[in-house]
Parts: sequence; C-alpha cells; structure tokens
Amino acid sequence: MSRWDCIELLNEIVDESDQDLDEPQIEHLLQSAEAVRRDYPDQDWLHLTALIHDLGTVLMNPTFGGEPRWCVVGDAFPLGCALDESIVHHNYFKENPLLQTRLGVYTENCGLDKVTMSWGHDEYIYLVMKGNETKLPPASFFIMRFHSL
Repeated sequence: MSRWDCIELLNEIVDESDQDLDEPQIEHLLQSAEAVRRDYPDQDWLHLTALIHDLGTVLMNPTFGGEPRWCVVGDAFPLGCALDESIVHHNYFKENPLLQTRLGVYTENCGLDKVTMSWGHDEYIYLVMKGNETKLPPASFFIMRFHSL
C-alpha cells in the first residue's frame, strides 16, 4: 500500500490516549507536518517524518489487523529496568527483581540503541522503515522510535 493509502486508513482512528487530540489521526498527521514545515522550512525530511510519525497506529484499523488500542498507542517505555511511576500500571511490575533498579539489565550510558522498547505504534513504524531500508536520515528513525517515550 502507498503511504497515502495508509494515511487514509487513519481517518477511522481517534487516539483516545492522546488527551490533546479528539480528531482522527489523519488530522493529527497533517497538523504535525504543517507545524514542522512552518518552523523548519528547509528540512524536507523532517516534514515527511512529521507526516508519517504515527502511521503505526494503522495497526488498530480493522482492515489492517484490528489490534486493540492498549497494544498500539500510549506511552512507550524501556523494558528491563525500573518503570517510572508515570507509566500506567507500573505497579504490576514491582515483583520482578530486574525491574527494581534504575538500570535493570542495562549498563550506565549504554545508549538508546541498546534498549529494548515496549511494543506499540512507534516500534512498529520504526521497524517498517528499517526493514524497507528507508532513505530518511538517522534522526528520522530516532524520532519515529522514541517520540512517545
């Protein structure tokens, strides 16, 4: 499917986890791209990144899998270390000894490229971009993967 076909599927999805938005996702993508174009007129790659940053939300569309909201949208967070109290349901992980320390399974300053992230729309679109050898710069991949962190 083309990028635009995918964007049009988002006409049917409102991300209820985003408290600032009660419009279909397509409106959010267009508003984001326009705001970035206004603020960074010479960064074409960033305009495209803003336009497609939430394309992974398509996983919720019934014609594209119909995944439940809880496993697609919301905050992204690193796995394998203590969860911040701001993360919904963080208390369900308090019995796991690996999740009791700030670093957990990681070493100090290991870098985000070494961190395993929770699954959701961000990780999905990042993997799609990576798997298709997208020609956008590394900063675009970073934005896609971590914009909900």
